[in-house]
Amino acid sequence: MSGAGGGGGGGIGAGDADADADVDLGTVEVVRNYLVSASREMQRTLTRTAYNTVIYEALDFGISIYDRELNLVADSPGLSLFLGTNDYAIEKGVEYVGEGNMHPGDVYIMNYPYWSSAHTLDVVLFAPLFVGDDLIGYAAICAHWLDLGQKDAGYVHDSTDVHQEGILFPGTPVYEGGEPNEAVVELLRFNSRIPEKVIGDLNAQVAAIETGRKRMVELYERYGAATVEACIDRILAHGEETARAGVRDLPDGTWTAVDHLDNDGVNDELVRMEVEITIDGDRFTADFSGSSDQVDGPINVPFGSTETMCKVGLKTLTTPEEPSNGGHYAPLEVIAPEGTLFHATYPAPTFTLWASIVGVELVYEALAQGMPERVPAGSGGDVCSVLFVGTDPDSGRMFVEGENAGVGWGGTDTHDGGNAQMHVSETLVQNLPVEVLESKTPVRIDRFELRQDSGGAGRYRGGLGVRRDYRVTEPVTSLTNIKKTRTTSWGLRGGQPGERNAVVLYPHEGWEDRIDLRVDNDDLYEDTEGKKWTGMFYGEFEAGEVVSNRSGGGGGYGDPFERDPAAVREDVRDGYVSRAAARDEYGVVVDDDGVLDREATARLRERERQ
Repeated sequence: MSGAGGGGGGGIGAGDADADADVDLGTVEVVRNYLVSASREMQRTLTRTAYNTVIYEALDFGISIYDRELNLVADSPGLSLFLGTNDYAIEKGVEYVGEGNMHPGDVYIMNYPYWSSAHTLDVVLFAPLFVGDDLIGYAAICAHWLDLGQKDAGYVHDSTDVHQEGILFPGTPVYEGGEPNEAVVELLRFNSRIPEKVIGDLNAQVAAIETGRKRMVELYERYGAATVEACIDRILAHGEETARAGVRDLPDGTWTAVDHLDNDGVNDELVRMEVEITIDGDRFTADFSGSSDQVDGPINVPFGSTETMCKVGLKTLTTPEEPSNGGHYAPLEVIAPEGTLFHATYPAPTFTLWASIVGVELVYEALAQGMPERVPAGSGGDVCSVLFVGTDPDSGRMFVEGENAGVGWGGTDTHDGGNAQMHVSETLVQNLPVEVLESKTPVRIDRFELRQDSGGAGRYRGGLGVRRDYRVTEPVTSLTNIKKTRTTSWGLRGGQPGERNAVVLYPHEGWEDRIDLRVDNDDLYEDTEGKKWTGMFYGEFEAGEVVSNRSGGGGGYGDPFERDPAAVREDVRDGYVSRAAARDEYGVVVDDDGVLDREATARLRERERQ
């Protein structure tokens, strides 16, 4: 059985023709911007009231407003992977609860991953929106909570069943008639290691939903239901029209890409990801049937998250400048057979969701074969996340703090890739300032720098990854979330792949009894004395030990020997490229004083070409 999103069928903006005809375009634009503004005000409420840094610093959330027919009318994602991610969840939530059972002031909680399209800690709150007794739409927020009783604090790397991943809610009323359902609130409180932050984040999401409710009520009261809904129909119809036009502007064809994850966290074999992209007229189809079956470990992806992966690729190529609405995804069809890596079914574990994070670029890699001038080369390929878990000695309370590292982005046919940019799956996310991390954890940042020579060589160079070294000052639990350390990124049109992601541990003797390496990469490197090359790990660290997180570089675009020698010289002066790499990879000779030797460069390039 296959699942499909969007369907590419009839238009979704077919409203009342008479009402539609009476709405002028100026009013449509006012309503459109009001809806977008309402979603962004919800975001400000959330980030100003949330308790955990993953929400208010890293921006790990997605916010959506829907009309009565469950069409997305406004979106305010923190993660790009939360672009329209609530679409699947709101359909399942309303189906489960029943529209007729919803009342003003009700708020429901969902983290059942096969419906919420995320893992159990990405908690969806959704609520019906009423004007008087009339249902006008819904608001939904998905945000990352820190703990819901999963088997391991911080993150679960090796679960084999969803019931090891925390308490589950299918769409349970957490507020009824505007009042908290204390039984559910207490259930949350007693099933979390960090109850004060979980309840604080719950309240922040409820406050943000209330902000959205107020703004939608104001909009309806100002313009009336007929006008607002006619405007929404026009907005959705225009979104579909522009998206289909954008797809028609792409070349028709079918292209396939294959990539691999390091392992599934339980078995130590590479896990195959495959997508076949087909563009036919105004239809955009992504078929993941060639991917692995769902696996034993928690890298499986719910189908709604697979849809979102593809929405990111479609949106960036067709309507990148427009605020998101449901019309933009009408051309999309996603195929993933049930029980496979990209359509996980109960009780498959999904806690890390890592196939969706790395898989975003799988879509771009396939598209690059047919339109390399419109798609960059591959990036570092992962989010390179590091977390620390422990107990605050002053308050006695548990903490969970973490951050993602910027990676190098791929070069394009017009410019070099960006250095130290967040992975495309999380482009709006922020890393934590050094001061914030050091104030909240027993960790000191020893080193934070760009990784020289990590960008893939090309006529346009790949961007550089970063190195960030965390020195432990008191005993603490640390772990990483990363699944692309054994394979490289990809270059385009003769460009070279960037340097791999890597995590390097500098542990004390006896570390084997305290640290569980989920990935052992010593065989990939020659320099192993006094250090351990890994990817994902989970363990207890002693004071003085160091975790060195080294994110990958982007792939290069075009033949490196076609790069302007002056640009290579500037890269050497900036420390992006070493003199040795300038000579070996670009055929450019730069002397000890940073001066470009043009004659020697010409001779070297000619010799290498021959």
